[in-house]
Order: sequence, then structure tokens, then C-alpha cells
Amino acid sequence: MKNAGFYKIKTTCMVRILANESICAKYHGKYGEGMAYALEIQLAIGNAFDADRFVPITRTHVALSAQDADLWFAEKMLSKGAKCIIPPTVNPSINLKYLNDHLFEIPKAGKEIVSATNEAYRKLGAQLTFDCTPYLQQNVPAFGEVIAFSESSATPYVNSVIGARTNREGSNSALCAAITGVVPRYGLLLDENRKAEIVVDVQAKVETDFDYQILGWCYPEKYKGLEIPVFRGIKKRPTPEGFMNFGAQLNTSGCVSMYHIEGITPEAPTLEAAIGGKKIKETIVITDKDLAETRERLCREPKKIDFAMFGCPHITINQVATIARVCEGKKFKVPVWLLVSSLTKELAERMGYNAIIQRAGGHIVSDTCIDVPPCWQPYYHGVGVTDSPKCAYYNEIRDIEFIIRPIEESVQAAIDGEVLK
Repeated sequence: MKNAGFYKIKTTCMVRILANESICAKYHGKYGEGMAYALEIQLAIGNAFDADRFVPITRTHVALSAQDADLWFAEKMLSKGAKCIIPPTVNPSINLKYLNDHLFEIPKAGKEIVSATNEAYRKLGAQLTFDCTPYLQQNVPAFGEVIAFSESSATPYVNSVIGARTNREGSNSALCAAITGVVPRYGLLLDENRKAEIVVDVQAKVETDFDYQILGWCYPEKYKGLEIPVFRGIKKRPTPEGFMNFGAQLNTSGCVSMYHIEGITPEAPTLEAAIGGKKIKETIVITDKDLAETRERLCREPKKIDFAMFGCPHITINQVATIARVCEGKKFKVPVWLLVSSLTKELAERMGYNAIIQRAGGHIVSDTCIDVPPCWQPYYHGVGVTDSPKCAYYNEIRDIEFIIRPIEESVQAAIDGEVLK
């Protein structure tokens, strides 16, 4: 048995998995070294979580990052002859041409790593979508579909809002799944592990998309555990943007790969269905006071700003329309950046929103992330405004201070050149 010593702790589990003839053939190199290497990594993961077998998947999404470790792994797989049999969509990187033309000349090292990463993924067979919200547009699973998604907003959305099934994959494990077409069966792929063990009693007014951002940040502040929560007391179904940002904040402030909302999400028609007979470990109450305190801690005091940024996760065409409505006929006093998928950029151009925003002095840029190091150097040590706590959190390492406000208030701040309240 190949590298049997590596699996000596759970050799029985490994033997059980390799009993499948097709998996065994892949593992022993029948389909090439790259396939065997990817499967070896997945076997290690399966052993760590005591998986009983591999199961086929139908979709993958890889959180490409154009950073050193990402490029190293993609090129290693490529050097072994790997090819994706389930072509993954990928996260955004940098739109080099647009930022070179409109912001600053990306340093040579940045251009090289972005270009090399993109080329490696292209050769591996990925779909170069460069978007962190594939679950809204390009790669939308169905209820019950077994998939392998990485990306912090994608995992809670597909599990919770759609009812598809994925574990919280890393970019490397998701790429391995794309290469092998299978994943080890454990965690959120199992019915019993998708049930809630924490009840969150929302005794607060939660109506707007921004309210969901604050609620998503607040809950992990009150409870740090990894158990699946079920939220009750929410009467109105969130918008897709509300769901998107709720999960993004839950999985940034905390580590929530799946949640339920009683009477709203598909696996929680009732509280009893969401719990599924499990013992409730704790009930967390969230009040208006809790949300107000989170907002006060998180959103920072008013001050002058150097720029505005929207798109972490990538904003939707509805959010672009909101920004265009607020800024139409006006001028921004600071640079404004809207980060979107290429499809949303095309729709914004067709709908006339791009022209409105450009006339105001803003930019709609596709394929680009707020969290790729060579990208936003002109704003290091500056002050920005955003509607996204996730955007603010990710950029603290680069000493960018973000004031957080609802999207309409953030656009008005860019028009005024400062956050006034």
C-alpha cells in the first residue's frame, strides 16, 4: 500500500475507503501522478475526519488568491500532470490592465504572480470567472447537490440558503476535489451533522441588508463555538444580498459554515426540523442593544475619507443600481471602487449604471479582490468607507482604516468626502 505508514493511525479507515475499485485505481496512478497526488491529500483529510468512503461531486469552486502558497500548489499539481475533471470557478484576483490604467502601475512582482497564477489555473482546466459569489451567477448548485466549495461567503450560502452540501474546503482541498471528482464523506455531507445545536433568539429589529451584516458579526461575538446555529424570530426573508452578507460576516467574525433561519432556509421549515432531535447546547439571545453595541464597536467614528470601496463579497447588479441612484448627477470627492463579477460589469454597462458611476468619478472593475496584496497600495495607511465589515477586517493588516456604513450612506460619504454621522 502506497505510503501506508502515513496513515498508520487510521489504517482501517484508509482500507475501507480504498476498497472502492475506481478510487484505488486513481490512488495507484492509473490516471496519472497528479490525480494520485490529489487523492493522497484527500485521503489524509478523510482519515483525519474518519470518513467512511469517497462520494462523487458535481461542482467545485476554488478560492484562488494569487499569493505565494496558492501559486506554489497550483504549479505543483500542474507539474504532476493534473487536470480538473470538474472545472472549478475561481475567486477574483487583480484586473491588471484596469488598475494599471486607472489607479497605479502594479509592481512587477505583483504582475508576475497574478499572471503566473492565472495561467496555472487555466492550464489545470479551471473556469477563470474571477468572482467570489459564484453561487449567485455562474456556479449555482441545487438542493442536496454534493459539491466542493471554498470561499468564506460561498460555503454558508450554498449550505444554508440553497441546501447544497459542501464542507468548508480550503482552496487546495477544493482544487484536489476538482481534479479527482470526489470528496471524502464527512462533516456537512452527513444528515446528522447539518442539524442545529445552538438556538439564536433574535429579539431585535432586523430588516435591511445592513442589519444582516451587523447580526452576522454580532452572533460570533456572543458565541464562539463551531456548532450550527438556528436563528428564530426573523419574520421577513432576506434579499439575496442580505443572505450573502449575513453568511460572509458569520464566517469572518466567526467560523460558521452553515446556519438555519426558522421558517426561511430550506432545511428549517420549523425549529424542530432544524434541530432534528439533537440536544440544544445553548440559547443565545440577541437584542437591539446587542446590535447597537456591535455597530458602535465595529463601524467607527465619522471622519474625512480618502476613498470608498464596495465589493467584499462582490456586489450584485442590484447594489450597483443603488449606488448609481444615489450618485446620479453628482460628483465624488474621493475615488470610488465597485468590485464586481465580469457578468455584473456587463449588466451595469447595458443598464447605464456604469456611465452614471463613471460620470460621478467612480470605477466599476471586474475580476478584482480587496484582499490581493499588490492591488491597493496607494490606499495603504489611508481611511476608506465601505458597507462591508469583512472588507474592513481583511485590510487591517495593511493599515487601511475603514469606516463602515450602510451602502447608501457610504456613497453619500464619497460625495461629501467624509463620513458625517
